[in-house]
Amino acid sequence: MEKYILSLDSGTTSNRAILFDHSGKIVDTAQKEFDQFFPQQTWVEHDPMLIWDAVLKVSRDVMKQANVTPGQIAGIGITNQRETTLVWDRETGLPIYNAIVWQDRRTAGYCNELKERGLEKLITEKTGLLIDAYFSATKIRWILDHVEGAQEKAKAGKLLFGTVDSWLVWKLTGGKTHITDVTNASRTLLFNIHTLEWDEDLLSLFDIPKAMLPITKPSSHIYGYTTPECFGIEIPISGIAGDQQAALFGQMCIEKGMVKNTYGTGCFVVMNTGNKPVVSKNKLLATIGWQIGNEVTYALEGSIFIGGAVVQWLRDQFGIIKSSSEIEALASEVEDNGGVYFVPAFVGLGAPHWDQYATGAIIGLTRGAGKAHIARAALEAIAFHSMEVIETMVSDSGIELNELRVDGGAVVNNLLMQIQSDAIGRNVVRPKVTETTALGAAYFAGLAVGFWKNIEEIKDQWHVDRKFTPNAKASNINNTITNWKRAVERCKNWNNPM
Repeated sequence: MEKYILSLDSGTTSNRAILFDHSGKIVDTAQKEFDQFFPQQTWVEHDPMLIWDAVLKVSRDVMKQANVTPGQIAGIGITNQRETTLVWDRETGLPIYNAIVWQDRRTAGYCNELKERGLEKLITEKTGLLIDAYFSATKIRWILDHVEGAQEKAKAGKLLFGTVDSWLVWKLTGGKTHITDVTNASRTLLFNIHTLEWDEDLLSLFDIPKAMLPITKPSSHIYGYTTPECFGIEIPISGIAGDQQAALFGQMCIEKGMVKNTYGTGCFVVMNTGNKPVVSKNKLLATIGWQIGNEVTYALEGSIFIGGAVVQWLRDQFGIIKSSSEIEALASEVEDNGGVYFVPAFVGLGAPHWDQYATGAIIGLTRGAGKAHIARAALEAIAFHSMEVIETMVSDSGIELNELRVDGGAVVNNLLMQIQSDAIGRNVVRPKVTETTALGAAYFAGLAVGFWKNIEEIKDQWHVDRKFTPNAKASNINNTITNWKRAVERCKNWNNPM
């Protein structure tokens, strides 16, 4: 019987299960969206049980669709929205609060307090991260502070913390395995990326009991086995990586200096920096790219909170398109943005600004401005913000960028990819398999169980679909970028309560 790898991609708005064959090609896909909850302004939550139900459903669906039996699954890889924070009861297995999503800004005030105490240097040196509501530790602290009796239960070892990967492994193994990989651990503000251990100083600083935390393992490793209740047999869970690290590996950015950008809900630019972390001078994040065996690959990352989500906003809140796929045709109706600039800072600004009080704005509206101009300005915002991060990355690393490899749902938009190429003045390369996040998780899983022999074998599976080359007049694109940066400055610090 032919064998396959099942990749579970648990994203911010949906869960997908994708089957990959030995050639790295997609055999079949199943997807299910789940509800988003916004209890207050700037709060974003998910129901952990809905995430689990969706994962189990799509896993079973994709095997049924492809006429593949559970016995044909060589291993399961998991990739997930990072930083999203779940706390559940060790005995009942039930969440004590909704998952607090990475986009959530409720702990911004607490982050300011930590900065005022002069703690950012210590935290950055240990974790490679900045103090921001984006990361998990302040979310854990909020749950322990606001759920009755939570701190006491946590200290008694009765509560468990995990990012989405940990939650899924816990559920898939019937509560036998509480584990994560180093990439997800490196996004919590609690993990020392140099020692590869949970940091006692940081646990003390945040007053988070170590008993809550999962065991950490490499990204390619047999973590445990699914219970027969899930699929009828035990299947090894053998790959875990946060979504952006999985995409970096799926894009085969395995050489130092290679860069990918994933255009999903947000945009995430990641550079392979080799076997040592690069300390950013410009508020980029040093993080772990992956670990295979004892070998750790580090990365430099710029996180843009709103990427493809701006298109969803134009569809759902603004109503100028009925489906996300219509944005390209609408934006193509005009040759330029007509002086309209869009800054979609709906949940603050990520790299390289890190302004948690910024808000979104559309600037430059005149009587002549229409919905096509707004649509084009939205695509430019995605490309220009990515360009800012890429410029910063090149400056920090001292490594010149040869090309940008791209993936994620929005890369089917040829206009966006052309704008991106024009903005960075370099080739933008789209691979044939754009589901590189799921593919990276599959590769990690397959390597651990011998489905693929080594990285060299899978390196040959990466193929180009299309290459976009710069063709805009430099003066025109530079002027547009300059004006967009002016618009960004006007959005900063808008929501500061001080």
